[in-house]
Amino acid sequence: MKHARTLALSALLLAALFAAACNWEYMPVDSNTFDTKLRGTWESNDPSVYSGTLVIEYSRITISGYFENQTPFPGGDDNRRPFKDFTRGVSLKGYSEEGHIFIEDGGVLQAGIPYTYWEDTYEYGYTQRQFLRFTFGGRQETLVKTVL
Repeated sequence: MKHARTLALSALLLAALFAAACNWEYMPVDSNTFDTKLRGTWESNDPSVYSGTLVIEYSRITISGYFENQTPFPGGDDNRRPFKDFTRGVSLKGYSEEGHIFIEDGGVLQAGIPYTYWEDTYEYGYTQRQFLRFTFGGRQETLVKTVL
């Protein structure tokens, strides 16, 4: 019986040491996060029209590209430029909820941007490519998740 207590105490101390040594990062309980399938780096599927990148993290989004000089001409329509009203190149707070992404820019939470997510799969069920589609000014912008 004495050996059993010693063994239990040793196991408990070892577990405590292991937990302290792992330096686990605390993840707060927060419902305002991006869905895990959206997290990653997304690039324009057709950069001949507009080119840009979204980097989506736990509760942050960084928009790069999609600058004003990318408005297609002749007769370009700036309302069709993706993410035209957001600060680019800066990590902004954001989250996803029921097919919409919400982005806080300049301390103001912007209206939700509807998106569609889908993936192509191989014959045996492995994910080949992941896609995000948004609509801006009646024009669809499709992004592909980059695999590193």
